[in-house]
Amino acid sequence: MKSRFPTVVPFAGLVALACLLVVGACAPDTLEGPVVDVQDHALVEAGEPLYAANCASCHGTDLRGTDVGPSHLSILYEPGHHSDFAFLQAVRFGSQPHHWSFGPMPAIAGLSDEEVEAITAYVRESQRLEGFESYPPP
Repeated sequence: MKSRFPTVVPFAGLVALACLLVVGACAPDTLEGPVVDVQDHALVEAGEPLYAANCASCHGTDLRGTDVGPSHLSILYEPGHHSDFAFLQAVRFGSQPHHWSFGPMPAIAGLSDEEVEAITAYVRESQRLEGFESYPPP
């Protein structure tokens, strides 16, 4: 049976390809500068001590990592690569190593979704202010 829309599908595919090329051309060339939205100040403020208590021992008090966990300022943690939801999933279920050689991240018990949201807001605001580090690190 012949399609009723023989030219629409190829045209739609060309439009989608053109959109991807335009979006790709607009991507930043640099790892510097504000690349995430400004976060809610109250969430950031609530997230800082939660990060210190639950994340800093592995990811560093300055978010730059330690000998047991990666830097949250790495370009790998930019929102387009590791979404806010990925942070929640890592806290809930842990995370297998897929970029680093630190070993698996265990689940972190005792944090509510709202607390993880606050931690993530603190991380995102720190990323916005500090910028991202290259991967792999120098």
